[in-house]
Amino acid sequence: MKNNELHQRRLQATPRGIGVMCGFYAEKAENATLWDVEGNEVIDFAAGIAVLNTGHRHPKVMAAVEKQLQAFTHTAYQIVPYESYVSLAERINARVPVTGPAKTAFFSTGAEAVENAVKIARAYTRRPGVITFGGGFHGRTFMTMALTGKVAPYKIGFGPFPGSIYHAQYPNTLHGVSTDDALKSLERIFKADIAPDQVAAILLEPVQGEGGFNVAPADFMQALRKLCDSHGILLIVDEVQSGFARTGKLFASEYYDVKPDLITMAKSLAGGLPLSAVAGRAEVMDAPAPGGLGGTYAGNPLAVAAAHAVLDVIEEEDLCERANHLGKHLVEVLNNAKTRCPYIAEIRAQGSMVAVEFNDPNTGAPSAEFTKQVQDKALAAGLLLLTCGVYGNVIRFLYPLTIPEVQFRKALDILQQSLTH
Repeated sequence: MKNNELHQRRLQATPRGIGVMCGFYAEKAENATLWDVEGNEVIDFAAGIAVLNTGHRHPKVMAAVEKQLQAFTHTAYQIVPYESYVSLAERINARVPVTGPAKTAFFSTGAEAVENAVKIARAYTRRPGVITFGGGFHGRTFMTMALTGKVAPYKIGFGPFPGSIYHAQYPNTLHGVSTDDALKSLERIFKADIAPDQVAAILLEPVQGEGGFNVAPADFMQALRKLCDSHGILLIVDEVQSGFARTGKLFASEYYDVKPDLITMAKSLAGGLPLSAVAGRAEVMDAPAPGGLGGTYAGNPLAVAAAHAVLDVIEEEDLCERANHLGKHLVEVLNNAKTRCPYIAEIRAQGSMVAVEFNDPNTGAPSAEFTKQVQDKALAAGLLLLTCGVYGNVIRFLYPLTIPEVQFRKALDILQQSLTH
């Protein structure tokens, strides 16, 4: 079987709306390595878009899923419940950084988690409005497209979108948006678009994913918590991409001395199986009536088994500390490269949630062209990288936190060579 043959079949069988980045087709994978159908080997710094913090096919995850396969694969939790769902909720409740007792509900995708967080917030506050931020990404369903603060490619041709959704500015020093600017944009929304007593929730990523790995400043999070408390608004943090040890803590929210009311999570929760969750203050989570939350596949037992194993691996292999170790090394390499690569405008990092942004050194404008050049050079040398950012001029690094040290150093050598203009 050849990659080109599969490419031609794909063009005939699947719609163009499903954009595909790579021209090769996966045949097998192990930890941080992918092999295509022609036997070519690639170091995977994409990890299924932040899904594989514990790597491809971690032995503990595989064993947990195989064991569950021998018991049952599906009952629909809302029809016939099972202990593993309850015990996973208990484990997450014990770890989420919210005030007081917590409760957790499981779903299948990150977009589902975000939609259900909005449902819960509206049920609790009995208000319609939701404020999100430019550059944020929250999913591809109609509600989550409305919440997402990036038009191309996610919103083009799909409107109109649900109402009562408003976008404020997200702090971004490189692009001239201070914490004060972001807070003033919220005040403008309250003056021009919706009264604060009609806002159910303010929703943000503590580290923006698709937006470019922009880290929310501590003073901004403090101000949001104060603003929410003064107006009876819930604070929702979207940790779909930043959760489960990626930032050096189980949740990025743990870096702040303020606590959200609701947290959404998915991606690396189940090591490659589809599982998401909403966790939050128990009284808030209990707002929807029985039957108001759920889904046929929500909390699938195979995915739940995988998630238990993922939490075990994070603890046993100390992946939070490893995220900090790997991220520190990567940042050092990028800082050294900055002296030789004038296109590097900024390096951002929280643990192993690391990104580098490229601007044209002559004009200062975002350079998606150079970013693509780096990505292509790296891939040709066997390193898979992802881009992101509103202008497509950011490379984000999402290697498995379980990557062997020797392979990590090899990847960084390829990266340095790829940064040569």
